[in-house]
Amino acid sequence: MYNPKHIIDVLADNIRKTRNPFGAGNKTVNTWWKKVPMRPEGDAMLYTGLMYQLAPFIAKTTKQIERFEDTTFGNYVWLNKYVPKFLVKTGFKFLATKKDKKRFHDILGSIVKILEKSQVDFFYKPKLDYYSGILLYDLGDNEGFIEHAKFVAGKLKEQGIKKIITVDPHTTYALKVLYPKYTGISFEVKTYFELVNFKASDPGRQVTLHDPCFYGRYLELSDVPARILSDFGIENVRVRNSGKFTSCCGGPAESISPALTKEILDKRYADLRETGKPIVAMCPICLGNLIKTGADVEDLSTLIAGYA
Repeated sequence: MYNPKHIIDVLADNIRKTRNPFGAGNKTVNTWWKKVPMRPEGDAMLYTGLMYQLAPFIAKTTKQIERFEDTTFGNYVWLNKYVPKFLVKTGFKFLATKKDKKRFHDILGSIVKILEKSQVDFFYKPKLDYYSGILLYDLGDNEGFIEHAKFVAGKLKEQGIKKIITVDPHTTYALKVLYPKYTGISFEVKTYFELVNFKASDPGRQVTLHDPCFYGRYLELSDVPARILSDFGIENVRVRNSGKFTSCCGGPAESISPALTKEILDKRYADLRETGKPIVAMCPICLGNLIKTGADVEDLSTLIAGYA
């Protein structure tokens, strides 16, 4: 396991300087929207929190972190915060392949398709689409998280943003629960799947939903995706631990200990595999981790968009 303080110091420094945990800057990370026509004005802002965009880079970085865990080199990870940001930006561009990035960018495109099919009045402003800072909160750096949250909430408020549509559980929890608590600024926050407003029919199809921790335990939204599938005629074959009692994929521990993440992930995948059905994930971190196991898994948005 890495020294948590060293990891937190690097992440906090990156977020403070670039508003991004990788230190690469939002313009470098957030490019998916350039090929997806969307209006710049509307009733509610689509807010990705950059989680899907970062997922392929998280996977590549974790492989490197895994190599040096519990080695002498691991004691010097804190030096990364002194690497010039222009070098980080340059390296970041080559960290993940086009294929890697396309898979996760297409998921965001699927969400746009779902919102359009549901006739949701939404818009997108990439300059306002910041990382939420949730990992700092997860790792216990409340001071760093609050500073970043105040910055993001302040920018959104300045631009008159009142309604937000989120796409992942981490960002949803941050904006819906943590931002009001720590910044005093509140938004009307809904996930994209809460706005699904069309019907489909595919009787006989069976899948297993993997509930991410934030949706299952803390936001208690697991019933919404399950209801959508039921309305489509798709049976959700429940895994033993689901809903409020869902099991973690291990994602939050990745930056501190890839070995611990693998142990947690293997246990969760064993549970999911017992159903014998294709797995549907609702979180970019969970999706990325399950992909690593070789699981038959797709994102919820991709499944729903297939009927739009």
